[in-house]
Amino acid sequence: MKKNQQPVYYGEYLQLDKLLGAQTLQSSKYGPPAHEETLFIIVHQTYELWFKQILHELSSVMDVFCEQQVKDQQLTTVVHRLKRVISIQELLNDQIGIMETMSPQQFLSFRDYLVPASGFQSIQFKMLEISLGLKRGTRIDFDKQSFYNRLNQSDRDFLEQLEQKPSLFELTQSWLERLPLLEFGDFKFWQLYRDATEKMLASDEQIIRSNPTLSDKERRQEIKELESTRETFSTLWNEEKYSKWQADDQFRLSQKALMAALFINQYSEEPLFNLPYQFITCLTEIDEKLTIWRYRHAMMVQRMLGGKIGTGGSSGHEYLKRTTETNRIFQDFFNMATFLLPKEALPDLPVSVRQHLGFALSQN
Repeated sequence: MKKNQQPVYYGEYLQLDKLLGAQTLQSSKYGPPAHEETLFIIVHQTYELWFKQILHELSSVMDVFCEQQVKDQQLTTVVHRLKRVISIQELLNDQIGIMETMSPQQFLSFRDYLVPASGFQSIQFKMLEISLGLKRGTRIDFDKQSFYNRLNQSDRDFLEQLEQKPSLFELTQSWLERLPLLEFGDFKFWQLYRDATEKMLASDEQIIRSNPTLSDKERRQEIKELESTRETFSTLWNEEKYSKWQADDQFRLSQKALMAALFINQYSEEPLFNLPYQFITCLTEIDEKLTIWRYRHAMMVQRMLGGKIGTGGSSGHEYLKRTTETNRIFQDFFNMATFLLPKEALPDLPVSVRQHLGFALSQN
């Protein structure tokens, strides 16, 4: 690496004159400045700086998955950068505690001067949601109707164009679908998994029927619940039934992608499945941290505003609460735990499959 030719000065390099001079208080335009408004501005400016870093990391990850083949070295970098995103999310979640050092009355001393500005207009946060996979069709109804209404035309056009590009969810689904080892020669993972599942359920049924401590009523109830579990498992490898799940929004991932993710998770201790497993785990944690942030944000808004509407025209706390419950992205990876079998119930993989396990998950 070449050495710099000109000396660098700390303040100039970080452009601190711009950064530290970017806190203009709205309250000072109408009377004495509200002391807490400085905190409010700095917290939100800090959010935007971290959003920029998260988008920087996600962009590099998505570039990798836009390629037909994902190499093992690339997957190592992807996992490292997604873990950085998770660390940033933890910091952003903790930052809500700093905002909560402000009392509701202190917030109300300048809140009305901010109308109609709101978090709705954070373009970077919308970019983050869309890039991860939360697009218009998967949002709550209020978002579907008014997602773009509060933006100026240039921001609206920019985000609508971003909606047309593949998200990380879509790229991940395509990558999982390219996993070649679901079927390899005579080996079919879904058949191996199905046989192991039916064996486990048959064992469970035998335990229920031979359990002398159960009454006839209790035994019938447990058999009924077991049949429900059996039906749930059978849906996983039935294309028609699985399509109905998708139509009912129970799963977003395609059947093939979910089966591939299940294969990786079931055999995550295989050395060459470790990085794919870490990648899926990172996406799960990112969704979890984002959900926690939404929840903490909703609780903070309720604490500050009670039942008042938001400055952007939403129902405030109630709207944020609904986004916490509904605006999820990688929820399929959470629900996949429904289909995980105990390690002792898993059959060993054939030697020929073990020999061909790899990270370059493409058909080339």
